[in-house]
Amino acid sequence: MRYAEVRALLQLRRPSLGRQSRTLARAVTIEDLRTAALRHWPAGVAGYVDGGADGEESLQRNLQAYSDYDLVPTTLRDVSTIDTTTQILGLDSSLPIVLGPTGFTRMMHPDGERAAARAAAAAGIPYTLATLGTTTVADLARDVAADLWFQLYVLSDRGLTHDLVERAAAAGYRALMVTVDSPVTGLRVRDHKSGFTAPPQLTLTTVLGMARRPVWCARLLTGEAVTLANLVGSSVDTSPAGFTANPIDSSLIWDDLARLREQWRGPLLVKGMVCVADVVRAADLGVDAVVLSNHGGRQLDRALAPLHALPEVREAVGDRLELMVDSGIRRGADIATALALGASAVLIGRPYLFGLGAAGERGALAAIEMLGAELRRTMALLGVRDIAELRDQGPGLVRRR
Repeated sequence: MRYAEVRALLQLRRPSLGRQSRTLARAVTIEDLRTAALRHWPAGVAGYVDGGADGEESLQRNLQAYSDYDLVPTTLRDVSTIDTTTQILGLDSSLPIVLGPTGFTRMMHPDGERAAARAAAAAGIPYTLATLGTTTVADLARDVAADLWFQLYVLSDRGLTHDLVERAAAAGYRALMVTVDSPVTGLRVRDHKSGFTAPPQLTLTTVLGMARRPVWCARLLTGEAVTLANLVGSSVDTSPAGFTANPIDSSLIWDDLARLREQWRGPLLVKGMVCVADVVRAADLGVDAVVLSNHGGRQLDRALAPLHALPEVREAVGDRLELMVDSGIRRGADIATALALGASAVLIGRPYLFGLGAAGERGALAAIEMLGAELRRTMALLGVRDIAELRDQGPGLVRRR
């Protein structure tokens, strides 16, 4: 073989300048982003994002649930063009993906919710701001032009809860997502062992953890203070002790949800159900969508994996409302499986947080793009050309082991 031919075969990569560029150049999957983020975060932050409740059985079962299904491809189909666009709550989305709500997002990266929302906007998908977020409802809407949703915890201070809903409406948020699976906070064993609280409590453990991650530490200390931005100035104590006391109202009942349905004029979602009877009752109440979720394995340990609840729930409610699912999604094949089993769309949390921790806004966008590319490839190999075909042919494309 001639030298010129050898040289043509040896396509050496140009070295990337900057940590983020190097990280993204090496990252192929969500797991690669996770590895990079865990390497960058202190132990407390890593445990908060990556951990679950109690024995973390739900956390593992959520991941396993997708492996419980085999995919059954059809062949000899023209899949030269794959279309992943769909409608989510009446608005076009480039992918059947919503960025779900995550608390304390600026602990993962100083740009926090703004970076995640900008990534969602660039990808053409919705973003959900959390009640326990570190950016205010108004500030995010002012700084980022995106399809914004607001996740609501019903707080013990009902006046503040009402005010949060009004603030979201005034700022132009399109949908309200009410989380109902957190009457008390699950036991996050990793957080207790690491001494992690948010805002960070400076125990010896957290100081040592921060010292081992100087880049993260420097960014945190030089940026604006990390607070529960939407609750500052309210009756809720946003100090570390106040946070652990849990401001969420454990007396929330169906009548409260009915009142929120009356107050909120836009699309209303309920997040945190896996019980068929609950979803049917939510449909009767007039909610627009339910997110089947066990809070990513962070609340009730050994709770049913949302994916396993999906087929029975879809059969019970038919097309009365949109069904979304979260918890355990790491690959595009997971998304295809969920849609084939009856989901309208999926929510992701940890995948984009891994991207955010690994490389900021670029990393969050990379996470979305990875899932989108994997979904398109899975659809082509399954022999379906668009999301409607994937849903329509779904029962024949997946098989429970």
